[in-house]
Order: sequence, then C-alpha cells, then structure tokens
Amino acid sequence: MPSLDTSVGRARRRVLDRLTEWRVDQQTCEDAQLLVSELFTNAVRHTASEKVSCELWLVGLRLCLEVTDEGGGPHPLPPRPGEPADTDGESGRGLLLVSVLADDWGIRRSLDSGVGHAVWAELTCTPAPGKH
Repeated sequence: MPSLDTSVGRARRRVLDRLTEWRVDQQTCEDAQLLVSELFTNAVRHTASEKVSCELWLVGLRLCLEVTDEGGGPHPLPPRPGEPADTDGESGRGLLLVSVLADDWGIRRSLDSGVGHAVWAELTCTPAPGKH
C-alpha cells in the first residue's frame, strides 16, 4: 500500500476482512487491528517509505502479523519500545502498546531490501464462537 496516513484505515479493514474469513475470535480481531494500526502508522510517519506492506499468517492458534517499511527517514535505527517522552502527548506510545497487547513481538531488517524494517507481532487466538 502507499505510505499514506489514509492507508492505515485501509490496512485495518483488510486485516479485519481476512480475520473474519479465518473465523478468528472478536477479541483477537480487535487486538490485531490495533497492532496493525500502530505498526502501520509508525512506518508511514517515521520512515521515508513509498510503500508499506502488511502480512498475516495463522499457524494453529497463533496469529502472526508483520508490517514492513522501506526504511530511511528521520529514524535510521529500528524502533524500540520505551516510555513516551510526553505522557500528555498524542504520540510515543505505539510500541509500548504493542508490547502490552502482543504475546511476542520483535523487529528485524526487511528481507526484501535489507534497508527497511519488519516489525512482527504474535497473538494467541481461538476460533470465533459457533463457527468451528
């Protein structure tokens, strides 16, 4: 997707559509949408990427998601979780939220370009009630 603020909402909707197809429970759907929103927003705002991608995998009861950017921009180092500098500010809490919501998460260099970053997160999920 293009690296635009408007793409964040599109990514959330696509994630929900896919998780609904996979019959993932509502709580996991909500958590996954929030994770993708935070990670996608970070990639759009803090890199010089023209394109940001999002991938999902369902492995047993583990939902794996990954947002990949093309790198560059004002933050050449990979993102790290930490305390926000301004607790009253509107930004700075994204990765802290990711670390609380995800069962596991991490950052690696993009396999495609070797320049950008791929931030991944995993959630435990269950099938949606009544849809086994």
